[in-house]
Amino acid sequence: MSATRLLVLGVVRMYGHAHGYQVRRELLTWSADKWANVAPGSIYHALKKMTAESLLAEAGSDAGHGPDRTAYRLTEDGETEFQLLLAKYLAESDDSAPGAYRLAAAVTFLPALPRAKALSLLRHRITQLDGQRASARDLLENGSDWGQPEHVGELYRLWLASMDATDGWLRGLVARLESGGYVMADDGEAAFGTPADQV
Repeated sequence: MSATRLLVLGVVRMYGHAHGYQVRRELLTWSADKWANVAPGSIYHALKKMTAESLLAEAGSDAGHGPDRTAYRLTEDGETEFQLLLAKYLAESDDSAPGAYRLAAAVTFLPALPRAKALSLLRHRITQLDGQRASARDLLENGSDWGQPEHVGELYRLWLASMDATDGWLRGLVARLESGGYVMADDGEAAFGTPADQV
């Protein structure tokens, strides 16, 4: 699954209802086209697909200057999907490019979670990452014994350095959340991404 799906659900959720241009404009102000590889066409495709899947429902049209714009709102299933994707993308350690996009999208809406749940998901990711780092170390130390060319070890060093950096950042984020950093969904004030009707 793509980061676009979570980002579109999150923006519609944040506004209460939004049309495609509004979602696109919001994501572009966050530079999501760069850090999440979100293309304008994928936003409109996601809106239509998630409407067909009953995750979004049409909430009327904005008539005025220019073409009519269909507005969308999250359905109950859409809220469930938003929460599931958010949890999955925070907890699942995946060092692929799409995995990095999904993590970035999840961090964008991190405050939509209760603090304890966010901490639990991030700790789970750290545990997975610890296993991946151990595997990379083993490959680095023993890979040539298994018939891999010696220079391939540089790939494992690169992979390990990237995982070490991610691990340091994750542990820092956990520490910041533990010390009360950021307004989270259960803190009693409006957190980033809180639906408009709950502010």
